[in-house]
Amino acid sequence: MKYTQLGRTGLKVSRLVLGTMNFGPQTDEADSHAIMDAALDAGINYFDTANVYGWGENKGRTEEIIGNWFAKGGERRDKVVLATKVYGNMAADGDAWPNHDKLSALNIRRAVDASLKRLRTDYIDVYQFHHVDRRTPFEEIWQAVDVLVQQGKILYVGSSNFPGYKIAQANEIAARLHGTIGLVSEQCLYNLAERRAEMEVIPAAQEYGLGVIPWSPLQGGLLGGVIKKEVEGGRRASGRAADSLANTTIRAQVQSYEDLLDKHGIEPGEAALAWLLTRPGVTGPIVGPRTAAQLDSALRAVELELSDELLTGLDEIFPGPGPSPEAFAW
Repeated sequence: MKYTQLGRTGLKVSRLVLGTMNFGPQTDEADSHAIMDAALDAGINYFDTANVYGWGENKGRTEEIIGNWFAKGGERRDKVVLATKVYGNMAADGDAWPNHDKLSALNIRRAVDASLKRLRTDYIDVYQFHHVDRRTPFEEIWQAVDVLVQQGKILYVGSSNFPGYKIAQANEIAARLHGTIGLVSEQCLYNLAERRAEMEVIPAAQEYGLGVIPWSPLQGGLLGGVIKKEVEGGRRASGRAADSLANTTIRAQVQSYEDLLDKHGIEPGEAALAWLLTRPGVTGPIVGPRTAAQLDSALRAVELELSDELLTGLDEIFPGPGPSPEAFAW
């Protein structure tokens, strides 16, 4: 495994991030524990989750699965850089209550304590805001964060799904109020087929020293060889990938992508991850394996070297927006 610093911090994290969203809803606890053991054995030390994972009536279940894994011992907790998130309402569906969601100081305090209990740990390495809260001022958010840092409950703070201007606003206010480090990472939707983050989010993250953690690196399976799998009678596309393939222009793009990688003898999913590892500002993509085999495929991407010819071909199929602000200003 290869490692890098998380943004401008001294924290070393693996170039692949283990996403746990499938633990519980699609992968049972025993298999989830086996995947986490395999990830740790392979050198992945950055694990990502969220308080709402498990979804519906099972919100929090994913954190519980991770907590039970930590409780097995073997220095599991000590070896892991643990990241979780706050924002969504944790009440049972249809039973939402005021102040049980978003980023008020009250909910942040409540959510941290609940996550710590489920995770069976006394601290969270990277506590992430799952979404922008337009009604809570950053002055209030940073005051709540300062208390939690002083209590030793969290070490760093990151964002997820933030636009570039909110990254700038958050860190400018953190610096003005306390001179503290502010946000250290941003999780954003970013992959070969979805490159809008290059317009504002990634430039802002680089300017303020945030590590970029792309989620959905395969665009919901679209970049994982989905057409070839359909032809061979394997797993059919679903969700975002199926919706995208219904568009004939996108389907032609994906076919060209798969044909190019077949020419180079590279698996599409591994190429999509390897491409992200070449992008400026990217710390490491989140991989969310449902099985051990999917984890093995993701691990191969770390060692995959993409030629200049292949990188050029990928840009031709999935062109990015271009540098900011030139892409939209001139």
